[in-house]
Amino acid sequence: MSPQQFWGSDVTPALLSSAPLKVSCCGWSLLSAGPNTSFTSLLHCAPFTSSSRPEAPAFGGFGAEPSSFGEPPAAFGACSCLSCRSFTAGISHPLYIPEPPPAHPFSPGESESASAALSGLHYGQGAVAMSVSHSSRLNKLVREQYMRLPQDGRVQVTYVWIDGSGEGVRCKSRTLDKEPKSIEDVPEWNFDGSSTAQAEGSNSDMFLVPVCMFRDPFCLDPNKLVLCEVLKYNRKPAETNLRHTCKKVMDLVKDSHPWFGMEQEYTLLGINGHPYGWPDNGFPGPQGPYYCGVGADKVYGRDIVESHYKACLYAGVKICGTNAEVMPSQWEFQVGPCEGIEMGDHLWMARFILHRVCEDFGVVATLDPKPMTGNWNGAGCHTNYSTEEMRREGGLKHIEAAIEKLSKRHDYHICVYDPRGGRDNSRRLTGHHETSNIFEFSAGVANRGASIRIPRQVGQDGYGYFEDRRPAANCDPYAVTEAIMRTTVLNETGVETKDYAEH
Repeated sequence: MSPQQFWGSDVTPALLSSAPLKVSCCGWSLLSAGPNTSFTSLLHCAPFTSSSRPEAPAFGGFGAEPSSFGEPPAAFGACSCLSCRSFTAGISHPLYIPEPPPAHPFSPGESESASAALSGLHYGQGAVAMSVSHSSRLNKLVREQYMRLPQDGRVQVTYVWIDGSGEGVRCKSRTLDKEPKSIEDVPEWNFDGSSTAQAEGSNSDMFLVPVCMFRDPFCLDPNKLVLCEVLKYNRKPAETNLRHTCKKVMDLVKDSHPWFGMEQEYTLLGINGHPYGWPDNGFPGPQGPYYCGVGADKVYGRDIVESHYKACLYAGVKICGTNAEVMPSQWEFQVGPCEGIEMGDHLWMARFILHRVCEDFGVVATLDPKPMTGNWNGAGCHTNYSTEEMRREGGLKHIEAAIEKLSKRHDYHICVYDPRGGRDNSRRLTGHHETSNIFEFSAGVANRGASIRIPRQVGQDGYGYFEDRRPAANCDPYAVTEAIMRTTVLNETGVETKDYAEH
């Protein structure tokens, strides 16, 4: 049995069902437990017979049936196996072994270092000690019992919007009498903008205008997720509603058929703000083995990543891939190709789904461009872009022309490529860790240290797309795609933008 099975490091309380479970702390003693048996009662170990066991106060009254391995329950710490010792050091997480217990993995006399060497854990630490939310430890099977109830033809619609930070997403749900078939079937709604940093309390009502509908991977069909624009009391777009102007620009350039693909990097954190899977006191090994890695010592949180991937596919988000990134606990997913305004719509919904999946697992996904200082990679949102001209034979000249335009407007793009006018990106774009220098524009074939990268295959074929590597992980995709179109198709220059409201 692997250390993960032994420790139950990937097991959540959701696995505790109504059927009796065999639970063991060290393999020597088994207790049969029902669904309401307290965790404390499951972690007693009775490796000694009544005649050989040292004197210790007995624990009882927890509702657990003693097994035939001895006279349980003994006091905590009666056994010196790694799991029992770690429990006394403060670990409190259910251990679930869905098969007969193995032989005792370590004899009481084995050294602590030998135990840790095999398990990959140090005394009193390990995956079971990860900082996860209390809500994630609720019994998910109880929730599932209610989720299976019929809805009698009515539909739950979850409205999703960008809050006043320009980075966070909010949501709330309402009931519709029948399943909406198009976005036009979903009515406008409102919310309290004073609680989302979008309005004053004296005039707080904000409008939610549905713009894009997806299937709901959490409540399942026929329920829906609906992405919304936010309008103020006077029907003007809220300050963080960057979709409004992006849509106008995309309508103007629709004949160029702009395609985008964005690579969203993010980092998994415990609720204590520490990268998920990293040692509580210290750091993992240097970068190198983690990018696209495989193995429990190289990747952390793959269950979360794969759940997010499947949820996006179910929802109808145009997710096209995922991989582990250079820094441990850092991941990336890609969305695209999307045309025009669709890019921002699908990436924002993919982000919402990511945060909801992480909520279920009890961890946090941060889009901070540099979550860990030092010799660790930052997180970006590399943006791949092409127009119809670029995708045709001979399109390389159009790619080079677009890059030339971008080179003359570097400062403008840096200002809109993160929500703080470039301050977030200044921590990431240092010229190190596969980034360009924030103060300099550069471009090259297959150069991941440049502002703009032309893929090698594109250089060989003479047509295709290019990658803008400057956007930060926490960028607004509406702002990024709008800026690219203003510069490369509408031929804007300088740091000022043109108002196309009258066009």
